[in-house]
Amino acid sequence: MTVPSKTPLLDLVKTPNDLRQLEEGQLRQLADELRRETIDAVAVTGGHLGAGLGVIELTVALHYVFDTPNDRLVWDVGHQAYPHKILTGRRDRIRTLRQGGGLSGFTKRAESEYDAFGAAHSSTSISAALGMAVARDLEGEQNNVIAVIGDGAMSAGMAYEAMNNAGAMNSRLIVVLNDNDMSIAPPVGALSAYLARRVSGRTYRSMRHILRQIAKRMPSRMLEKRALAIEEYARGLVTGGTLFDELGFFYVGPIDGHNIDHLLPVLKNVRDAKNGPFLVHVVTQKGKGYEPAEKSADKYHGVVKFDVATGAQMKSKPAAPAYQKVYGESLIKEARKDDKIIAITAAMPSGTGVDLFQKEFPDRTFDVGIAEQHGVTFAAGLATEGFKPFATIYSTFLQRAYDQVVHDVAIQRLPVRFAMDRAGLVGADGPTHAGSFDIAYLGCLPNFVLMAAADEAELVHMVSTAVAINDRPSALRYPRGEGRGVPMPEEGKPLEIGKGRILREGTKVALFSYGARLGECLKAANELNAHGLSTTVADARFAKPLDVDLLLRLAREHEVLLTIEEGSIGGFGAFVMQALAEHGVLDRGLKVRSMVLPDLFLDQDSPNAMYAKAGLDAKGIVAKAFAALGENMRGESVKLA
Repeated sequence: MTVPSKTPLLDLVKTPNDLRQLEEGQLRQLADELRRETIDAVAVTGGHLGAGLGVIELTVALHYVFDTPNDRLVWDVGHQAYPHKILTGRRDRIRTLRQGGGLSGFTKRAESEYDAFGAAHSSTSISAALGMAVARDLEGEQNNVIAVIGDGAMSAGMAYEAMNNAGAMNSRLIVVLNDNDMSIAPPVGALSAYLARRVSGRTYRSMRHILRQIAKRMPSRMLEKRALAIEEYARGLVTGGTLFDELGFFYVGPIDGHNIDHLLPVLKNVRDAKNGPFLVHVVTQKGKGYEPAEKSADKYHGVVKFDVATGAQMKSKPAAPAYQKVYGESLIKEARKDDKIIAITAAMPSGTGVDLFQKEFPDRTFDVGIAEQHGVTFAAGLATEGFKPFATIYSTFLQRAYDQVVHDVAIQRLPVRFAMDRAGLVGADGPTHAGSFDIAYLGCLPNFVLMAAADEAELVHMVSTAVAINDRPSALRYPRGEGRGVPMPEEGKPLEIGKGRILREGTKVALFSYGARLGECLKAANELNAHGLSTTVADARFAKPLDVDLLLRLAREHEVLLTIEEGSIGGFGAFVMQALAEHGVLDRGLKVRSMVLPDLFLDQDSPNAMYAKAGLDAKGIVAKAFAALGENMRGESVKLA
């Protein structure tokens, strides 16, 4: 007996063109089936759930009203786009989400023509969409461009820069504000939907145009401005959109984002409009339609695999504390002794461990939202007044504030402490969230102290070290996930600046590690020793200032020197090469190799698989040592490249 499908309508929709063949009355059922499919898929793969559940009806309505992919649909912070992926020809692969060889957890141009712009960092949608709209106009085309931006993304200045530009250009652009948490909207209901439909309609817009023409014919400029202001602010009082009007957008809303009957007429109106930019304010509920997500504090923003019936997440018991927890607890211990310590994060309190600090020191914790540029200069301002700010930001997100790091911190030599989470490869989140470049982009700046924790115990000491650095900026990096299970100190002790340590002594091969690859270096040393290659393992601790004395000793006493780091070319290995060259060591036949991340963006996979692909696991380190000696692992001579 054939079991009836739980998603009969969704089964008919392979592409948005199929969706557009349905009757409007069928869309409610389709949305319910899409919600079920999204929940079932993420239960298998893990990932970002709450944001996608909040835009189910909006996703259906957008693809129904607009002619995607000819009409460009740009999603901000691509983790809200899982339902979009299901509707755009990728349902058969949705259970490969965030896995090796599978679908990306974010929008990705190389993955589908329906992904108009790749997004994993936030607040880029309006800028990208405006670029597409201008390109369309220059080409003389007529397609629509729609940006869907979440409320969190509206906390970043880039979104307002783009809106200001778009408003000034009077470009034909549609921005949908997905408001799921901001509480900036008046009550949403039938009256609000009616007003939004009327205000976005051609009759009202024509009347508004006539009123503006009448205003321009008034006898004085003052009366003209007064008449225009009365019309604009009267509409703003009704709709709440005065801010967006001031930026040059025609504001429509708020609309119930879960009521398809409210969404469709408004989206059709703005689609058919021929004039300047619209902002459609849609109010949604994160986690909508799945009770465990609705009741959860974070609305199931990010989840591991879970049981659909109960919502219980299948979290394995960690063998060692997570680096984020160690960082948060270490900062708390230091803050108990020093009331000048301040924690700053950019919308990632739980991801970085700052949430732990916030519970104990709410008045000394500042979440600036998705505004890394502001966060860094805010920290600089605190530092000028004698406070000790810890700007706790993912390595990949700190890239967004590089000018502020250079101009507002480094040039002024202000003691801002940067704690960079997600150092190295991060697994399922893929290349957009990998902390690949901070060693290089901070290491080239004068006045910086750079540290990398080799394990969770070292992280405790490095937090203490950062507290003690009061004459210049400093940065420490630590990876995502569990530590190595090493014994933990009761409290942190400041390290001697620019001094590394030797963990194992040998005579033939030296492994000079910077950061959390130290465990793999120790495994590699065991294997090299088993092959008769006596191996030293050293932990640099600092990339800047570099422990030159330790480096020269390693160079002097070994035939092969390998540097190992979880970063791009131009980082720790480059600093080592520069120092060796300056001291003439490279003139004497030392075999030096730098092991860095490959010169490409590695797609998502498990961290272990990604590091194996990068050649930065124990096997890769051993192979590199043999290659440097001109041998293979069987001891046979090979021709050196």
